[in-house]
Amino acid sequence: MNKCVRVVKITLVLVVSLLFVCCKSKKNEEQQEGLSMQNVPTFCADSAYSYIAAQCAFGPRVMNSAAHDSCAKYIMDKFASYGLDVISQDGVTTLYDGTKVNLKNIIARYGGDDVDYRIIICSHWDSRPWADNDADEANHHSPIDGANDGASGVGVMMEVARLIQNDTLNVGIDFICFDAEDCGTPQWADDGNNDADTWCLGSQYWADNVKSVVSDINKYKYGILLDMVGGNECSFLKEAFSMMYANSVVDKIWSTAKRLGYDNYFVDQTGGGITDDHIQVNKVGIPCADIIASDVQGRLCFPMTWHTKNDNIQNINVNTLKAVGQTLMAVIYDSASANGK
Repeated sequence: MNKCVRVVKITLVLVVSLLFVCCKSKKNEEQQEGLSMQNVPTFCADSAYSYIAAQCAFGPRVMNSAAHDSCAKYIMDKFASYGLDVISQDGVTTLYDGTKVNLKNIIARYGGDDVDYRIIICSHWDSRPWADNDADEANHHSPIDGANDGASGVGVMMEVARLIQNDTLNVGIDFICFDAEDCGTPQWADDGNNDADTWCLGSQYWADNVKSVVSDINKYKYGILLDMVGGNECSFLKEAFSMMYANSVVDKIWSTAKRLGYDNYFVDQTGGGITDDHIQVNKVGIPCADIIASDVQGRLCFPMTWHTKNDNIQNINVNTLKAVGQTLMAVIYDSASANGK
């Protein structure tokens, strides 16, 4: 089933390490569109871009592949290098056709267990095994690089982790890289049945086993999911399920983006409901909002590179990364300030 059609249906029924170009710390901007930014580090989009390129350099991160295993090690090592405690949540899951695959959710923790105010920032890190939305039918059974759809969210999280590593925030953060999000039923195998459960397998596993990786669920105040946050000509609508289950989190993100001058990216408009990893975070009782891209016209469906061979590093846009990353940094520091940083 075409995922855009699936989204409408759901809504209706309910490497190489690259040198950082701009990473030398520069003096924080004291004000940006009326919001004091003096305590918020400047998000370096070029740095985030380099993390995305490094992930893509391993090749498509499809389940049970050498590229998948190598990239997992890279992600874990990178977060650990920034002083975070890294946990690998390993398991076995079943694809739409009955194939068993190994999955690895990667959890990198900032702040110890004694921090009573925690948030979740998450993304999926795997890439789609099939370019089933590609204009060329010959590519429909080939894997994609997943530069935007997967690697971009992880790249933004890595840059946030780099920036906060030497700061002391009165907020704990779980950076979660969910696996097996993009293994849902391919369009060429869809039989017309509701296939929602074949997507987001890593976050389903996390939710089903959350007590093994979360000591006290009540410490987690909210979550933010990043999905396709680095593409060209995209905008971010207020996803319908986020509005339903995490309206206050959506308001926090979109109002911050507006104050920062990024309302051309974060559009004040409600979009469709999408099966994504935030559903599982909400399921365990943590309100989680999805920052997920539409095309620039703000239609329900996704960017033009979605599930195609064109989802590669050449189509990553540093301006989009900057808008998302700086907004995310401000939201985190606002939470820290409100909690008595």
